[in-house]
Amino acid sequence: MIVVDSSVWIAVIRGIATPQSMRLRAMANMADILLGDIVLLELLQGAQNEGHAANLQKLLSAFNVVSMLSPEIAIKAAENFRRLRSKGITVRKSADLIIGTYCMEHGHSLLHADRDFNPMAEHLGLRIA
Repeated sequence: MIVVDSSVWIAVIRGIATPQSMRLRAMANMADILLGDIVLLELLQGAQNEGHAANLQKLLSAFNVVSMLSPEIAIKAAENFRRLRSKGITVRKSADLIIGTYCMEHGHSLLHADRDFNPMAEHLGLRIA
């Protein structure tokens, strides 16, 4: 399965052609895409108004939404933060740490355009789609 980060969804929604947004558009099997509840939150927070939020919800309702944060993921994400910090790397957003950790713990790949995930791939084994 592939988790798509908000950084890619935003490009798709805005019609911006990036390598990641073009990859998402080209995916043949949309059933392979997971939408994390944290990603859904990030996208809906960025809505301009209630009408825009309703349109986003309608668009995203086609995807399987999964809960990303559990006590186990919280503990593992904190461990991952400390591992990266010990290497002099600070992940800027806790949401990204949770998303990356969720993917690693569940064996999913992540499609993203956010530099916070690069150290997770390099040092922790996050698979990039």
